[in-house]
Amino acid sequence: MSGNYRQGGTGALITIAFRNIFRNLRRTMFCVAAVGIAVFFVVFYSSLIEGMLKSMHEVVQVFELGHVRAVSAQYEAESEYSPVQYPVAEGQSLAAVTERIRAIPGVRAVFPRISAYATLQESLVKHATLWGMNMGEETAVNHFNLTNRNDGLVEGRWPERGSNECAIGLRLAEKAGLRIGDRIPLKTVSAQFSDKMWAPVVSGIFRFDYAKADGETIIVDFGRLQRLLVLDDASQQIIVYGDSPEQSGRIAAEMEKILGPEDVVTEWRDQYWIVMMNMYEPMYFLIYLVFLIVACLLIVNTITMIIHERIKEIGMMGSLGMTRGEIVRVFFFESLFLAIAGATAGVILGGVFTGVGQFFPLRWTALAGESTFAEMPAANAIFFAFSFVNLLKSWLMGVLVASLFTLFPSLKSAFVEPVEALRR
Repeated sequence: MSGNYRQGGTGALITIAFRNIFRNLRRTMFCVAAVGIAVFFVVFYSSLIEGMLKSMHEVVQVFELGHVRAVSAQYEAESEYSPVQYPVAEGQSLAAVTERIRAIPGVRAVFPRISAYATLQESLVKHATLWGMNMGEETAVNHFNLTNRNDGLVEGRWPERGSNECAIGLRLAEKAGLRIGDRIPLKTVSAQFSDKMWAPVVSGIFRFDYAKADGETIIVDFGRLQRLLVLDDASQQIIVYGDSPEQSGRIAAEMEKILGPEDVVTEWRDQYWIVMMNMYEPMYFLIYLVFLIVACLLIVNTITMIIHERIKEIGMMGSLGMTRGEIVRVFFFESLFLAIAGATAGVILGGVFTGVGQFFPLRWTALAGESTFAEMPAANAIFFAFSFVNLLKSWLMGVLVASLFTLFPSLKSAFVEPVEALRR
């Protein structure tokens, strides 16, 4: 028998280990379920966090910085006040500058934008933000409603060029009791520090699924706001979109050459919240690891119990000529099969859940409240990010961690003396 076993080698050890997992199906199912649940939560949370990061990236790119944004150094220093008296590329023709930027290889679109604070005169809502944008051109490049992937307009139309019209967020319209055709008397401050009174007509109502925009934003035609704020042929910001977000570094370097040291060029990935979330990536990994370690402790305990219950079997293996290393490998292969089965089950369940979840958004403002994360650049609706790479990484992580943890109780079997084991 010993000679036949030796001829089988590692293949025989694997066969023995595989048969052993069916000797107690209830125990096997507990181990598989422990690893499976842990891997499922790894897939679940990694997909959720990846979806949240993707949402933040889109919000920053669409509403704040584009792929690259250029402003004056003075504006950057006082950006929390949205000052309009510091135009970008001051002293140069805005049209000429934008044409030079548009000529940079990889640049897809260049948009001037203005952002200014306004005080509403006859409304329950006292403060709002004016956005001067060419919405007809911008909606051809971006989806402003990040959930439905459209321009976000739910009623009416966007303001026409040069008109005294505006579009307002749905939440702002509800809070202020405004409808299409109503006027909004407001006051803002021009680049010459003079008060400007204005009463644009509401031509449209939008919903961007971004609480900060929907609740406090009034969108007007760029040229009309430019004249109102006495900016002449200038703009507060220049927003640039490349063929892909990954090209932002190269485009930013070229823009710095065009604009010079008096202006600040910022990539989307340099936004505060983007940098912060990237810094937390090691913490996400540790959280995933905790899930797996908790599950692996159950396997460790189970394998230890298996070794204790099968002590006579271990003694018989030793008496038939199996070395300590071979006995360890039998128990290690057995626990490895359990880890593979559990990780596979967890990945399948997690893949189905996140695959379906990528079509149904999680509305986190309904769970945490609209004001809880108001300052974070994230859409109200977050989609799970389904990725085969993510599933593969979760599976490998589950198998490796579970296998390493089960190696320790497997080693215990090597120190059982055959004679002593047979006496028990």
